[in-house]
Amino acid sequence: MKKIVILGCENSHADAFLKLITTKEEYSDVQVLGVYSDEQEPASKLKEKYNVKVMDNFDEAVGQVDGVVITARHGLNHLKYALPYIKSGVPMFIDKPITTLNSDAVKMMQLMKESGVKVSGGSSLQCDSLVQQLKAEAINEIGGKTIGGYVRAPFQSVNNYGNFSFYAPHLVEMVCSIFGRYPISVTSRQNGGQIHILFHYAEFDCVGLLCDNNYQYYACRMAEKSSRGFEIPSNSDWFNKEFKTYHDMLNGSAQPMSYEDFIAPVFVMNAIEESLNEHKEICVPKIEL
Repeated sequence: MKKIVILGCENSHADAFLKLITTKEEYSDVQVLGVYSDEQEPASKLKEKYNVKVMDNFDEAVGQVDGVVITARHGLNHLKYALPYIKSGVPMFIDKPITTLNSDAVKMMQLMKESGVKVSGGSSLQCDSLVQQLKAEAINEIGGKTIGGYVRAPFQSVNNYGNFSFYAPHLVEMVCSIFGRYPISVTSRQNGGQIHILFHYAEFDCVGLLCDNNYQYYACRMAEKSSRGFEIPSNSDWFNKEFKTYHDMLNGSAQPMSYEDFIAPVFVMNAIEESLNEHKEICVPKIEL
């Protein structure tokens, strides 16, 4: 039996993962020892729904678990929740935003690398079958080389969970998945409730559109000889796909990407916000750990 805890259970991930664990036979080897949130209400709801223990402190299960799932809505809490468990070397799932600060992202991955912690997570949108299809077509140069792209997703300008960083990672992760983890730079501009972004790659640009509280998703790849785009419907199977990846790690599989690739969207996200504030093109730093 693999024992885990879920830390920061304010969003839909905690509920979705608990539902998967309690209903799917393939996850019957997972036991949730407890959940924790800085907010009492969401933890209490999960206790009532799934009869799971509510922890008094996020670090009380150190040394007692085989894995940690961090799904806090505010990315600033992710490093804080992870730190006590990293030395144990247990696999971790970290929801979007992986963190809100570049410095936290680097520190977290350096410590995980030193302790051999396997990590997965990020935005669920990277798990979408249509996003994965466009990624495969880009890698295999279906229709020729990529010459451009267009991705649309929502953001929330005002919230209690980091404002821009709360929802913007969905668009960033889609772009990084399809077109590459490392755009050279970004240029962004707000017009009304929309933010328009140019992701500058070496041989093409991708256009991003963030729409304030408008929950539509779309992705398109333009190639030399063809163009393909998809409206991306909300799909609860995203949760199953990303939890399966984490479950595989719990049972010995390798982590799905390098530490550097995992945190790359944090630097892209922050470059977009910096470009908005500074009204200029911003280079995206590439970190080597």
